[in-house]
Amino acid sequence: MTIATRTSPIEVTIGKGDVRTIQRGKTWAQFEYLQKGFEHTRGIKFFYYNGTIEILMPGVVHELFKKIIAILIEVFLLDRSIEFEPTGSMTQKRDGIAAAEADESYEIQGSKLCVEINFTSGDESKLNCYQELEIDEVWFWEDGVLAVYHLQSEGYQRVSSSQIPALALIDLGIMAQCILIGETSRIEAVKIFRQAHPHQTDTLTI
Repeated sequence: MTIATRTSPIEVTIGKGDVRTIQRGKTWAQFEYLQKGFEHTRGIKFFYYNGTIEILMPGVVHELFKKIIAILIEVFLLDRSIEFEPTGSMTQKRDGIAAAEADESYEIQGSKLCVEINFTSGDESKLNCYQELEIDEVWFWEDGVLAVYHLQSEGYQRVSSSQIPALALIDLGIMAQCILIGETSRIEAVKIFRQAHPHQTDTLTI
């Protein structure tokens, strides 16, 4: 359940342990000042776009799902000996315009991927922010659905499979099932995910 409060200039939404606050009509300087004030506080995530500051304090369930998705992505890449750079929740920004701290992020063979868990925000409003940051692909997990958006010339378009070449063979339907399974057993989730995504391995000839 999501509870929204609009009795002050600061909007607050609460859902599944997440607490999200939104402040509108703010400058980039105000955003940087606020972010600096929390620089020693772990776990809080900041976003800025078009004068709106968003602050997220993720709950336990949020963190669980983000790690399950990260595990499955990384298992897929490692099993295929594909190099990647895990950039986590690092701040990605375009000074004066946009800033984001994704739940998980990666650089994979020249492509940038961000993963977002949505418990208190039902739309993809962050896509405009990520477009300014030139993120190639954004994955949203919400209510058991994994939605993938790839940046094209006309903006982000929802796609049925990842357009990042290294991830193109992932079955998103199977992955969504494994994410749900992972809520109770990470081992079982990885086992089923691997069975659905077999790969060739080098064999040693004696």
